[in-house]
Amino acid sequence: MITTKERVRIVETRVLSDDWYLLKKTTFDFLRRDGVWQRQSRETYDRGDGATILLFNRQAQTVVLTRQFRFPVFVNGHDGMLIEAAAGLLDNASPEERIRAEAQEETGYIVQNVQKVFEAYMSPGSVTEKLHFFVGEYHAADRVSDGGGVEAEGEDLEVIELPLTEALSAIAQGTIVDAKTIMLLQFVALNHTLRNVL
Repeated sequence: MITTKERVRIVETRVLSDDWYLLKKTTFDFLRRDGVWQRQSRETYDRGDGATILLFNRQAQTVVLTRQFRFPVFVNGHDGMLIEAAAGLLDNASPEERIRAEAQEETGYIVQNVQKVFEAYMSPGSVTEKLHFFVGEYHAADRVSDGGGVEAEGEDLEVIELPLTEALSAIAQGTIVDAKTIMLLQFVALNHTLRNVL
């Protein structure tokens, strides 16, 4: 049986931008299922892989999210202020190591017990990033700062604590529209995470 690697022949790769991250245009031949080689061209945006975490409090039945300005969403007609789970790029760290640091930077909570729940490609048509999804339990005593992100990196996050039921309703109402956050909230709801011991 022929492998996918044998069905792809790279013809040319051009770097279109190497400013913030790497944008390439690649021309390649792809062997279709009917046995015909077809020339295609695709742009790929490589920003590295990332991790995200949903912090939850089992006793209070709450979750911790952030609200921050996202320029690409703003130029697409949204007001730009997205409610999200804490997240960040790996930057050569392990997913678990990075997400612990991101959770503390963004929310102010030190999270001892984190559990990886799955991995997913968020926009596989053009972005190479694979996202590692985590959940982790927090308690009031775990908060060591106000959070808010790293100012030098342009972060200015508002930390939001709300009941899980309210967060799930916000998805239906269109208030929470961030894919990773929706996925984590639905994972927690479907798996009854706030009722079961991790």
